[in-house]
Amino acid sequence: MKKIISVFMALIMLISLAACSGETAEGNYKVGICQLVQHEALDAATQGFKDALTEALGDKVEFIEHNASGDAATCITICNQLVSEGVDLIMGNATPALQAAAAATATIPVVGTSITDYATALEISDWTGKTGSNITGTADLAPLDQQAAMIKELFPNAKIVGILYCSAEPNSVYQANIVEAELVSLGYEVEIFTFADTNDVANVTAAACAAADVLYIPTDNTAASCAETINNVALPAGTPIIAGEENACKGFGVATLSINYYDIGYIAGQMAVEILVNGTNPGDMDIKFAPETTKVYNAEICEKLGVSIPEGYVAIG
Repeated sequence: MKKIISVFMALIMLISLAACSGETAEGNYKVGICQLVQHEALDAATQGFKDALTEALGDKVEFIEHNASGDAATCITICNQLVSEGVDLIMGNATPALQAAAAATATIPVVGTSITDYATALEISDWTGKTGSNITGTADLAPLDQQAAMIKELFPNAKIVGILYCSAEPNSVYQANIVEAELVSLGYEVEIFTFADTNDVANVTAAACAAADVLYIPTDNTAASCAETINNVALPAGTPIIAGEENACKGFGVATLSINYYDIGYIAGQMAVEILVNGTNPGDMDIKFAPETTKVYNAEICEKLGVSIPEGYVAIG
């Protein structure tokens, strides 16, 4: 009789465990986040992503959040760890984080945000607007021709424009090439200045300021994380900077054509919900962009440099 009772109890425990396991698989989601570096733009994108998922899924979503402190190799370690932990989806915030996630898994869905150009990041030659793989997401690219036109609007008498960026960031190279061509078509002479890492930023910025009338710095994570260093060189030199995005502009720019990073993070979160809940294939989803752009300016830096801003611009709050 005792043996029968023991078998019966064991069966009850197995059924109970199976029920719990089924509930977890069907209703709860573990989402890994790999963010390249802590700065305001990427922080806002991550928050938007988490808010969208939390609003849709409530306490059924668990976030495993990591920051790589600006080190691409750490992104690789983080993403491999997330794969080993069996997450249901990985969010890669910034290009090195996305690339690390892509290298870590071809099966777990990956949603990127704050990516300038997915074709460049993932080395896709026949770009159609979709990756065709386990990856999708949102881009932070503002119209580059309009950013070049902003330089013409604000600094029509400038002769030399320096483009300053980190050579280790493929998306910065992509932006620089496009903006350079646009500026040449507008009649400017363009000089390129690159730094390999944070150690070179001050010296390269000084060289750029000495050579150019105005600088353009694209959406660049290394530059954004070194905003104070750049400003400490450019402001005393009297060299104005057009920035690739608003949060960098707060640190060192006079103006930019801005997107909202919280918005693109939120949209990425909505895409993640579509994948997790409805089973949508990431490779079939179009890469999405910011819903709107705004001309903004840094009133404090403009005043110090004596830059007059025309109508149609909004002061950064």
